[in-house]
Amino acid sequence: MTTNGTEEAGAATLDTLSEEAQRALRDRPSLTIRTRLSIGLIAWFAVSVGLTFVSILLIGRVQAKLRMVDAVDLYTFEIQQARRFEKNYFLYHTNLGDAIDQAQEAQRILERERRSMATVIGDASVAAMRDRVHRYEILLSGLPALDAAGDTARMQEIEAELRVHGGAMVSEAEQLATEERTSVEKMLVMSQHIALVFLVALVGMIVLLAAFVARQMLAPLGRIVLATRRIADGDLTPITPRRKYHDEFSELASAINHMTHELVRRQRLLVQSHKLTAIGTLTAGVAHELNNPINNLMLTAAALEESYDELDDAEKLELVADLVSESERARDIVRNLLDFARESEVALTPLVVEDVIGDTLQLAANQVRLAKVKVRGEVEENVPAVYGDRHQLTQVFLNLVLNALDAMPEGGTLTISVEKSDDGNFVEIGFADTGVGIQEQHLHSIFDPFFSTKKHARGTGLGLSVSKGIVEQHGGDIRVETEVRRGTTFTVSLPVARVPAPMATAGAIG
Repeated sequence: MTTNGTEEAGAATLDTLSEEAQRALRDRPSLTIRTRLSIGLIAWFAVSVGLTFVSILLIGRVQAKLRMVDAVDLYTFEIQQARRFEKNYFLYHTNLGDAIDQAQEAQRILERERRSMATVIGDASVAAMRDRVHRYEILLSGLPALDAAGDTARMQEIEAELRVHGGAMVSEAEQLATEERTSVEKMLVMSQHIALVFLVALVGMIVLLAAFVARQMLAPLGRIVLATRRIADGDLTPITPRRKYHDEFSELASAINHMTHELVRRQRLLVQSHKLTAIGTLTAGVAHELNNPINNLMLTAAALEESYDELDDAEKLELVADLVSESERARDIVRNLLDFARESEVALTPLVVEDVIGDTLQLAANQVRLAKVKVRGEVEENVPAVYGDRHQLTQVFLNLVLNALDAMPEGGTLTISVEKSDDGNFVEIGFADTGVGIQEQHLHSIFDPFFSTKKHARGTGLGLSVSKGIVEQHGGDIRVETEVRRGTTFTVSLPVARVPAPMATAGAIG
């Protein structure tokens, strides 16, 4: 099968895959990311409202119980108030000042009621309670500075110590509190459990949200990124669906598939246009080149026809030999054109670079002569063969030669050099012209597809891009050096063949 047939089969397969992928993306049931997020947020809002409502009810009952505390046990009331405000601070960062005020009021109560309380629990116990309340107040007063400094570790230590002191004060106060205070304590414990449940629910929601983002958004986004990189590397196969429903990423994948389909279609048109343009240019040159042997054939045939009876056998044979020679010359010209234009399977063989350049110069001989350009060859001795496709390398060299001719509209010199690289692993072929050079702002774009600096819309801008692709497929590279109004040098590096090649044709360059 020829390359043209393979490309057509590949294009048909790619079109079929694109249509199937687009149909699969479009026909799946719709379940957008916006819908899923809305459902999750509504569920979380309902849970939050429920927990808040329960917390409000519980706090209301605690307040009602606190109002029922016996006024006689003022100390117990103030300590419990301080503890409640302390918990509010750690939970909501509020009421810290109130907690400190309550602790100070508790100290004043202890001082004021010291004698009456001592009669019940003793002076030592009252002093211990007073010291503990004083320490409790100092720890509360230090919280704002630690909170502002962001010292979380110390805050946790103080919180633990506050709990120790608070627990001890409550334990001592229980001896003076009523049964209602015991009930209030139970409610406070319940409020803590509710807060813990709320915290667990919050953590669960965060985990679910992280899983949702990772699975529903980041994973498809990663696949899209990989697909764009694959497209950038030249693989234009369509993106196929992985989910059972249709969402925003399905729309994005469908848009990318449409883009790649259009890219493939337009690339085919542009490449075909470039091929037709190149063949048209060569055909015009070869047609002009054919005029000489055809004119000679006509003149020789006319002379043979007019003087046939007057010529002896030797003269007739000489004229017939001229006819054969000119016919062979015309055949060679047509064969060179067909060899270059024919699309065939890539055939990598050991090649002598000088022979390939010689074929290229024969194809471009008429353009070189019309451009009034002198071609010079500089070939290093014992240059090894390269491993490549003769027709593709001829296309690359011909494109570089024609570009050099376009760069020298007033004539000049094209120097083609062939030499080994410093490491001996590559053969470097240089095409140095004495033309106008390339502007610095254009230098980084000359190998980009569809970029051209030629005036009057000459060329498609694909020549250097295609040439670079061919050379890189051969394991080589193209680099360029230029100086405005002094000339440009394109250097093609091709890997050395590790097997022998046919001998070079003498005088292939020049």
